[in-house]
Amino acid sequence: MRFRIRNSHLIFPLSAVLTLGGCASFKPEALQPAEISAIVRADKQALRQDVEPLGAQLPLEEAIARAIKYNAERRFKAMEEAVAQGNLEVGKFDMLPKLVASAGYRNRDNDLITRSEDSVTGQPSLSHPYISSSRDALTTDLGFSWSLLDFGQSYFAAKQNADRVLIAAENRRKATHTLLQDVRTAYWRVVAAEKLGNNLRAAIQEAEEALGDARKAEKEKLRTPVEPLRYQRQLLENIRLLEIIQQELSTARIELAALTSLPLSQARMIQVVEPSSTLNTAWSDASLERMEEQALLLNPDLRASMYNARIARQETRRALLKLFPGLSFNYSHKTSDDRFLINQSWNEAGAQISFNLLGLLSAPAQMRLADAGVALADQRRMAAQMAVLTQLHLARQQYANATHQFERSDAISEVDNRLAQHIINQEKAERQTKLERVSQQTAAILSALRRYQALSNVQAAASRLQATLGLEPAIEGSDQMSLAALTAAVAKSLKAWENGELPVPPTTTTPDGKE
Repeated sequence: MRFRIRNSHLIFPLSAVLTLGGCASFKPEALQPAEISAIVRADKQALRQDVEPLGAQLPLEEAIARAIKYNAERRFKAMEEAVAQGNLEVGKFDMLPKLVASAGYRNRDNDLITRSEDSVTGQPSLSHPYISSSRDALTTDLGFSWSLLDFGQSYFAAKQNADRVLIAAENRRKATHTLLQDVRTAYWRVVAAEKLGNNLRAAIQEAEEALGDARKAEKEKLRTPVEPLRYQRQLLENIRLLEIIQQELSTARIELAALTSLPLSQARMIQVVEPSSTLNTAWSDASLERMEEQALLLNPDLRASMYNARIARQETRRALLKLFPGLSFNYSHKTSDDRFLINQSWNEAGAQISFNLLGLLSAPAQMRLADAGVALADQRRMAAQMAVLTQLHLARQQYANATHQFERSDAISEVDNRLAQHIINQEKAERQTKLERVSQQTAAILSALRRYQALSNVQAAASRLQATLGLEPAIEGSDQMSLAALTAAVAKSLKAWENGELPVPPTTTTPDGKE
């Protein structure tokens, strides 16, 4: 369909008015409450989608499996890895030649009239001006072009994107280590809350009753005023300690529910199973040289720094490419319906070489910058290596210290429990006061709490040591695994850890599947 544009001098003012009017119409649009509610409901539904319901009990291995499979933060890291993989796949197409199809339409409000002059005499070569182009024309162009410089830039960019995929995978591993540590710590807090909950409530109730008796005795003035007040002071201090313990443990189920993506409204329904508290000293006695080798081979932070150093080297090669001439080839098929053209369809082919001579001035600075980037990445890698070795030695020592503290706390708790039972028997024989029994019960509960805290510290120290060594459950394809299969894989991994086994390092594969 052909049309002619008349009064073209009005086009620019009209376009300016429309543009300014369009810009003026944009205003900030705040989200409405209904929109926010819809987004929140959709997010809640997405977070709960495919999450298996909670059973009667939640073992430790299932809690870890639920966190790995459903935790929102780990899903986010997995999505980052998927995006990096997508960037790699898209970047590969940049190395292909460009095949561009274009079509255009032009229109004039008057004819393109030209004159010609004789190059010797300067006189007009024709008696009348002539028209050399139609007022309107439709053109098409199918062009194929390839630039050697663009290919080199895209090639090194693709290699950098491949390393970024591997960095994203290491970041996901690191997030998994952190998640396992948080789950194990929260789980043992829930175990402590379950084991001490009934005793805490009973001890607080008995202390409140004894406090009421003491206040009644003070009013009746059966003894000197100082003695009942001292009695009340001791009872209040015991109640305060018991309430602090109760408050500290009250949030444990909520934290565990959040980590395992269980509905927070069901946090009170979580019933845990106390794992065997048998301590493993194999890691404290393991060969330090073997552990260092393991850490330097599999630690995610160190591996990520190595990939970053490789990216810096690729950037140096990209900078070098800018110093080379650009060589490009092109071939295209063009058509036009301009009636003044004798050949309305033709092919064009060409080659072009270009070189930015002034770019040589910046070449030394670019090379120095690229070399500095490589040196910085290498230094960061060496610093990461020293940090990993330091973390390993610290984590190993912390694990040994935590194990020793648990053994001490366990012995103290056992003594306090036995002492509390003796005082209960003496109170029945009217040889001890109720205050002594409440005080000893408080001490026994506090010792039990410290025991569980020490056990939780052992688990946290073990998780830190695992993270430094780069050990995590064998959960490749966890998104496709069922919760039961993932739980079994986690249980197998925990068993191997308890046995003090260092696994054979897996073969690392690149994003394109090559070893």
